[in-house]
Amino acid sequence: MAGRRSLGRRFGWLWGAYAVSTAGTWLAFDAFALIAVLALDAGPTQVSLLAAVGPAVGAAVSVPLGPWVEIRRKRPVMMTADLVRCVVLLSIPVAFTLGRLGFGQLLLVSVAVAAADITFNAAAGAFLKDLLPRRDLLVANGRFEATTWTASMVGPPLGGAAIGLFGPVTTVVAEAVSYLVSAFGIRAIGDAEKPAPRPGPAVRRAGDLLEGWRHILADPALRPLFLNSLLVNSLIMAASPPLLILMVDDLHFAPWQYALAFAVPCTGGLLGSRLAPRLVARHGRHRVLLTTGALRACWPVGLAFTGSGAPGLAWVMVVEFGLIACCGVFNPVLATHRLDRTPMSRVTRTLSAWSATGKATTAAVTALWGVLAAWTSPRAAIAAAGALLLVTPLLLPRRDHATGAGREPDPVAVEPDGG
Repeated sequence: MAGRRSLGRRFGWLWGAYAVSTAGTWLAFDAFALIAVLALDAGPTQVSLLAAVGPAVGAAVSVPLGPWVEIRRKRPVMMTADLVRCVVLLSIPVAFTLGRLGFGQLLLVSVAVAAADITFNAAAGAFLKDLLPRRDLLVANGRFEATTWTASMVGPPLGGAAIGLFGPVTTVVAEAVSYLVSAFGIRAIGDAEKPAPRPGPAVRRAGDLLEGWRHILADPALRPLFLNSLLVNSLIMAASPPLLILMVDDLHFAPWQYALAFAVPCTGGLLGSRLAPRLVARHGRHRVLLTTGALRACWPVGLAFTGSGAPGLAWVMVVEFGLIACCGVFNPVLATHRLDRTPMSRVTRTLSAWSATGKATTAAVTALWGVLAAWTSPRAAIAAAGALLLVTPLLLPRRDHATGAGREPDPVAVEPDGG
């Protein structure tokens, strides 16, 4: 089957590096917030500041790096981003051990990690498009998506147990080590990357910083998907803190029950990512994007009706399973479609612009929804996010634009070596 065939030794190393770093990231899920609360006695305002400002500023910092990365070989950039994340994260346990850890350092590390995340992912997208034939991109993105959902299912519970046993900075050390291992994995791919594009006049202009957004907004297929993704992702994430308060404070679910309510439904992401190539083969890319994009917006409003006890817990699991299964199909198909419609000379800037805008929008909407939940109630804030999500399918593209429209000619694809 297409989803199980080998994509070559070099992709195997790339996938392995991604799996290790993703596992480390999810193992350390919410580690900064926990450190702020447990080690620094931070209050709700500081925790919210850490969650919103770090990623938003990191996104802004990453924007000027897009044109710089575009004209460089992507594998060294990816290794450098991994090593930067490793070093800055290790500064936290060192400072903690010396008794010098402060909130300002957590904030700076959060910014650096967010900027390195965006830079790495943008370079990795360009590297993947260069590495594999076009026909294999959906299978590759499906494997990345399945890896993400597996890590999100297993990582947070293990991370919470590790913090309870070994202290608040334990998972940060594990995440730092995962980036070091990832850097070695990317190095093992080998230096067979095609030469980076030569810097033309467009890459030298200050206005080139906007080239990624220009490409997205000018493309009739990417523009609506971009706007839809911004709104959907930010509203889903914005409802998470009010849902935590509703379940743990108002409905008195235990923390382990809250974690279980989101770990079990991640199996939907595994299922969706496995189904994505088959659904596209049978129904076409546009129909799959339109259908799953609409369906993923229908589930979150149900969280506003969460009740207490076992029925309430089961209800959250059902709603989250439906949401995550739809996302598991939609996300790899979108990632493949975005790569396919972007010329090789603009991939890094396009992915940087997409990711940076997403992080900044999510941070702003999450902060706004925190205020809304304080003024009304957590349940009302969840309902408002769910109601707005119901109109987001109107932003999805109705026309099936030709796949690859606007692409510049790519070199002839070569079958990957076995492995």
